[in-house]
Amino acid sequence: MKKSKLYLTSIEKEHPDMLYEELYAYVRKMIDDGKLSLVKSARTNGRKPALPLVFWKYEEEKNYDSVYNELDFDMHPLINTEYYRKHPDRYEEDVALVRILSDYLKYDSSLLSVKETMNERSFEIFRREKFFQKEGGVKFCERLGIDRSKLNYYDTSEPLSYYSHSKEFPQNIIIIENKDTFYDMRRYLRNTGADILGVKFNTIVYGAGKGIWNSFFDYAAGAEEYFKAGNELLYFGDIDYEGIIIYEHLVKKRWKYTSREDIDIKPFVTAYECMLDKAEKIGFHNMPCTKGKQNTNIENIFLDYFSDDRKRQLLELLREGRYIPQEILNEHDWSWG
Repeated sequence: MKKSKLYLTSIEKEHPDMLYEELYAYVRKMIDDGKLSLVKSARTNGRKPALPLVFWKYEEEKNYDSVYNELDFDMHPLINTEYYRKHPDRYEEDVALVRILSDYLKYDSSLLSVKETMNERSFEIFRREKFFQKEGGVKFCERLGIDRSKLNYYDTSEPLSYYSHSKEFPQNIIIIENKDTFYDMRRYLRNTGADILGVKFNTIVYGAGKGIWNSFFDYAAGAEEYFKAGNELLYFGDIDYEGIIIYEHLVKKRWKYTSREDIDIKPFVTAYECMLDKAEKIGFHNMPCTKGKQNTNIENIFLDYFSDDRKRQLLELLREGRYIPQEILNEHDWSWG
């Protein structure tokens, strides 16, 4: 028999409609039937007739032989059953999902030879496309010894957004952190085809903040024929800790072209210097304060592209808790240089 403590308040909550006399009779019957026993030295509730505040509750231990039998003989060999042997009660909760996965491995495992997206694989196995992404499905499978590599799926991100004024090769490509600046540069390039801050750009990529960390895969994978080694890539974003970290994290991923050559991404130094000059004229003290608590753990990857004087300006601005949004520059500035 399994013994555990049961409090009077729990019984009262289970039977809120009982009058006290009915509750007392119910508890006494549970005691007489051997389902409850008194805890020595337990205090009472002070009512008449009194009831103890806590009892010992007895339950017959469940027989899990059928669970162990199924785990022993019915599961696909790749299924690791150790977790459910230790927690057979959890198996009763998850049994339907475990059987689905086991049956998939028995009858449809050949489908795993072709890589699919996360949601495609999730639906293929469990008929729930978000099971892996939002419902703990990956951890569930890992608990059974089926990890991501066995499931053979890949993550997806928002596709790379870009505008190409020309598809010539090689060319200069600029990655823009924010949407407004992307639209403004695109409009300028469409209307004039002119250089931007002294540089002839043929393609403008919308980075969408941290989204570029994943969407840049499209560029590296050669989404366009002219996305290949030989292009010059520049990055342009806000001057704040987050904007710098976005750039540094992007380059630390060490992207490679399909030809296996490294993809080199440099800051668009001229644009950042133009931002600093314009902010200085307005007054650094008039720049907006940094929003919330930003991660301040930047490295020197970004700063090392600047002169000592510019580096000092940048660090001073950051330490004062100010930032310069890239929207400080607009079409009035692009023709400079």
